[in-house]
Amino acid sequence: MALADLWAIEVIIAAFAGGAFGAALGALPAFVFTGFMVIAGEAASIANADAGAITGSVAFGAPFSPAISFAGGAAAAAYAAKRGYMQSGFDYHNAKDITFALGTKPDVLAVGGVFGILGYWLTVLSSTFALPYDAIAMGVTLSALLHRIAFGYPIIGEVRGDGILDMSPFEREELRPVGDQSATATEESRTPTDGGQETRLAVEPWLPHQYEWGGVAAISLVAGLFGGYIAMVTGSTFLAFGISAASLLFLNLGVERIPVTHHMTLPASAAAIAVTGGGDGSLLVALLWAGAFGLVSGLFGELFQRVFYAHGDTHWDPPAAAIVFGSFLVFVMYVLGVFPGASYVPTLGI
Repeated sequence: MALADLWAIEVIIAAFAGGAFGAALGALPAFVFTGFMVIAGEAASIANADAGAITGSVAFGAPFSPAISFAGGAAAAAYAAKRGYMQSGFDYHNAKDITFALGTKPDVLAVGGVFGILGYWLTVLSSTFALPYDAIAMGVTLSALLHRIAFGYPIIGEVRGDGILDMSPFEREELRPVGDQSATATEESRTPTDGGQETRLAVEPWLPHQYEWGGVAAISLVAGLFGGYIAMVTGSTFLAFGISAASLLFLNLGVERIPVTHHMTLPASAAAIAVTGGGDGSLLVALLWAGAFGLVSGLFGELFQRVFYAHGDTHWDPPAAAIVFGSFLVFVMYVLGVFPGASYVPTLGI
């Protein structure tokens, strides 16, 4: 990509549509479609067909790039909750409900579209300068920061418990009041941005079934091995990511305890391909590195959620941040000469 792509009017229009469509479906359902499109595109590539029109142009392009559709949907949820549109019944702040389809309200779709364009621009900027991380994941991460600022939400939120990493208030089911709950409070002062709730949990972990360090470490290691093996036997860095993303359909449908793993499988797949110089080296070595990268990336995602999600009011995606971290770590291993290649991660021409 080049800086001129920032003003490619046809892609800007498509990115607006992608962001608005993500708002209409909801951020998580839109991301599930990203997963399906990646599976389709990588399957076509493995079959020696032209996968560019599917993986590159659809899954990671204007229709379903997470920086466009998912980030647009998350921003639209933040806006809709602020306006009092969302009565989703979600246990946390309604702005965090990325499973909720926002439908056809024009102003909500417009917000999704604007943030879709923003996500496209953020991706172009990272790609133009070949910055050494996953450009799309960075777009998701920065977009969430910007929607918090744009709609007046705190960057981190008020920290409760024994420090920012403490999840024990959630385990004790401690509650905190929302807005002004006094007898003289007006309806407006009760903070309709919480969907009319009078109390909220004091601390809100991103995944109530996936936040304990030991459990996160276990699933991260397993997902890393899973991603590394798929990458090695198929030659695809992105297929395991697509499978992980598509599996979130079940989470969106309410199936309990479905793990979120795409931020583990993608860095693991990249590490497996990078350490073997393109996938032709030792499978055992690839698996060991993939397991390590899955583990480290998963734990980073948990650290990120404890700092930027659990105390805040909107969805700031821990997996996106973890993919930025994991992909940058692939670059570091390449620069240090540990990996002979860097997989899909830009190398600044080094």
